[in-house]
Amino acid sequence: TYNYNKQYSNMGWRTKSDKAKKGHRPSLKDWACDGFHKTFPEYTAQIQSMENLGYQHFTTKGEVYHSCKDTIPARLDARCISPQQFHENYEAKWIPSVITNIPQGHDVPNPPPPRQSFEEKKVQDSNDDNNGSPHRWRALDRWTLDSLQNDDELRERAMKCGEDDDEHTIRMKLKHFMRYLNNNIDDSPLYIFDSSFDEDRLAKTLLDDYKVPSYFNEDLFRLVGEKRRPPYRWFLVGPERSGTCVHIDPLATSAWNTLIVGKKRWVLFPPHLSKSTVKGKALIKKGEDDEAVHYFTTILPRIKEAAVSSGGTGRYENFECYEFTQYEGETVYIPNGWWHAVLNLTHTVGVTQNFCSQRNFDDVWIKTRSGRKKMAYKWLLQLKEKYPHLAKRARKLNKRDGFVMKYDPKEVEKRDREEKARKQRHKESKEKSEFTPNAKRSKLDRVVSP
Repeated sequence: TYNYNKQYSNMGWRTKSDKAKKGHRPSLKDWACDGFHKTFPEYTAQIQSMENLGYQHFTTKGEVYHSCKDTIPARLDARCISPQQFHENYEAKWIPSVITNIPQGHDVPNPPPPRQSFEEKKVQDSNDDNNGSPHRWRALDRWTLDSLQNDDELRERAMKCGEDDDEHTIRMKLKHFMRYLNNNIDDSPLYIFDSSFDEDRLAKTLLDDYKVPSYFNEDLFRLVGEKRRPPYRWFLVGPERSGTCVHIDPLATSAWNTLIVGKKRWVLFPPHLSKSTVKGKALIKKGEDDEAVHYFTTILPRIKEAAVSSGGTGRYENFECYEFTQYEGETVYIPNGWWHAVLNLTHTVGVTQNFCSQRNFDDVWIKTRSGRKKMAYKWLLQLKEKYPHLAKRARKLNKRDGFVMKYDPKEVEKRDREEKARKQRHKESKEKSEFTPNAKRSKLDRVVSP
C-alpha cells in the first residue's frame, strides 16, 4: 500500500486532502464544479419534509408513501425480536430491514439477575436506568465527531479514503480528514471507508467499540481466517454529500450497516432488476458525473421518470425501488442480491460488515467457488469439520452444476498426471524426429549405381 502522506508529513490538512483527491480522481480538476455545497441543503430539506409520510415505495404507477409497518424495509426493534425470529421471518425471506436499539445493546438478552435484597435491587435498577444495557456499544460515546477529532491516539492513524488508478490505497490521518470533513465544499467528498482493523494497535481499538449484532454473528467466512478471507468490515466517516454508488455486495454476501452519527439516505432495488436499469447509464448525459450525490439528485429521478413512461415494459418490467432515511442508532440489513446506494445527508460515522450465514450460503458458495478458488477449497475443508451439512450442500451444488474445484487434491493429481503425460508425449515426439532419416539426400546419395 502506497501512503500518500509519506512525502507530505509536514503539510496541512488542505494540502493533504488536495493530494489525496488528485490521487483518487486525477482527471477531475474542480471537485466543486457542480456547486452541490450550495444546492444540497434544498435537497435535504425536501427529503426531511417527506419523512413524516413514512418510507417511500416507487413503482411504474408513481410514488407511494406508506408507514413503517409491514413494508420494505421492515422496521424492527431489537428489544422485541429475537435472532431466531429475525432469521426465520426476515433473513430467510430476503427482506431488507431497519433494526433499532442494537448499539444500545438490546439485541443481547441480559443474564438472569442474581438474588438481591430489596435495597440492592433498587441500586441495580437505578444503575440500569442511567447506563442502559451492559452490552451498550462504546462507539456511542467514542465515535462522535468531537470525540474522534480529540482522540489523541486515533486521530494520528492514517485511514483509507480512496484508491488511485492502480488500486493503491490512499490514506489521510484522521485529524486531517476531520478538518477536511468540516471545511470542504466538494460535490462528492472523500469518504473514509477503512477495513484495516487488525493492521495496528490504533485500529484495533475500534473493534472494542462495537459488537457484531446477534442477528448477524453467524459469519461463516471466519472459518478460513482473517488473512485469507476477503475484506468484510469497514469503519465509515463520511462528510455530507459523500456516499456509495448503486451496487450489490461481493460474493453474494449480505450486509449490515449501523449508523452512530448523522443521517443516510438509502435506495434499494430488488434483485430481479438488471445492472443497466438500476445504474441508469443510458440516462446520464455527456459530461455528467455519476457519483452518489449526482445519482440521488439527478439520475434516480430520471430512472423513475423513464420507468413510468415505459408503462412497466421492456427493461422496466416489474420495476420498483424503495427509499428511506437511516437515523442514528439504526441498523440496516441488506440481503444478498439487493441493489443499493447510499448518500450521506449529514456528516456521518458508522460501521458496516458483509457476512455469509446458513440462510444465504448457497448463493455465496456458488460465487466463491469460482471467484476465490483457493479460498473456497480451504473453506470447504473447514465446513466439513464444523458444518458438515453445509459441506455436503456445497458438494451437491457442485455436482448439480458440473463444477470442478481447481484445488481439490483429486483434481490437482489429475492435472499433474495430464501434465506429465503431455511432457512425455512431447519428449517422445522430439526423440522420434531426431532419429528419422533426413529426406534430403546429397548428390552422391542420389547417384544410381550401375
